[in-house]
Amino acid sequence: MPASRPKVPTRQRRKQARPQELLDAALELFVERGFAATKMEDVATLAGVSKGTLYLYYTSKEDLLKAVIRERLSNEIAIGAAAVAGHAGSCAELLRTLIEQWWLRVYDSPASGVFKLIITEVRSFPDIAAYYHREVVEPGTRLIGAVVARGIASGEFRRVDVEAAVHSLILPMVMLCIHKHSVGACEPFAARLDPRDFVHRHVELLLVALAAPQTRKAPATPARKKNA
Repeated sequence: MPASRPKVPTRQRRKQARPQELLDAALELFVERGFAATKMEDVATLAGVSKGTLYLYYTSKEDLLKAVIRERLSNEIAIGAAAVAGHAGSCAELLRTLIEQWWLRVYDSPASGVFKLIITEVRSFPDIAAYYHREVVEPGTRLIGAVVARGIASGEFRRVDVEAAVHSLILPMVMLCIHKHSVGACEPFAARLDPRDFVHRHVELLLVALAAPQTRKAPATPARKKNA
């Protein structure tokens, strides 16, 4: 019989999971109360640890928010980049996969609250703004832009301004997440928007706009009737 795996003590398992528990608690409070209004002790209390334990992992509230951004959004972009690198099919299908699957996964998770948090409070915290731009905006823009540029180079997409196309693809998705945590959180407005239907229709609309015109044969000119 193969040797059984040694059991990890419960206390050790909890210690290994603690950074994630702290990030989950921080994100919940940041979205619910706002970043400025949330205190480190509030996060510690929700996570079930002492304030001192929280500071062992994250030295400040700004450091905690940066970790939330990194774990919830930057890592997702890295997953998308791996999908792009391994894709051998059409660029239209790749964009559809990135937008529909990636964005809906973010939308369905607590990570969608990060966008509301950034939009409403980041102006007061320029260091967080710079971090968000460097870790999320820039790599996300490069990722989608590379797919659009690849489609243009292959002739699948028509020649467009790549940056404008990226903004047209991404910004409605950001607004969808903001809507979820603002107007969408209030009945009866939540029932008026089906996020999956919205994302699907949005992607289809943009793909039609990006598609290169197909070469069409000119219609044959009908022969003139001879005079009798």
